[in-house]
Amino acid sequence: METYILLENVRLYAYHGVGEQERIVGNHYLINLKIKINVMDAVRSDSLEDTISYADVFEMVKKEMAIPSKLLEHVAGRIISALRKTYPAIENIELKLSKNNPPMGADMDYASVLIID
Repeated sequence: METYILLENVRLYAYHGVGEQERIVGNHYLINLKIKINVMDAVRSDSLEDTISYADVFEMVKKEMAIPSKLLEHVAGRIISALRKTYPAIENIELKLSKNNPPMGADMDYASVLIID
């Protein structure tokens, strides 16, 4: 059996971008996170100690998103590194980080990076 913890469509305001103005004005971001981890002990025990708190995962994502970066790839990599360092039992992480209406002259909802680690 495969088990996952997911944070879906997390909306945060942050200050990332190659252009200095983007790091001053900020933008809306959307984060989708899928963490593969064995939660079967938690299924049986009903104990938070046997799983990963999604509230704690959210706080880690929020903390990393608060650090301005030029590249979405850099932010996503920092989030993955922090999660892996804190939770060595993680088997796999899939992180999609999307920037709302990026300033590039295109009519689009988001530009995104997807990292599967």
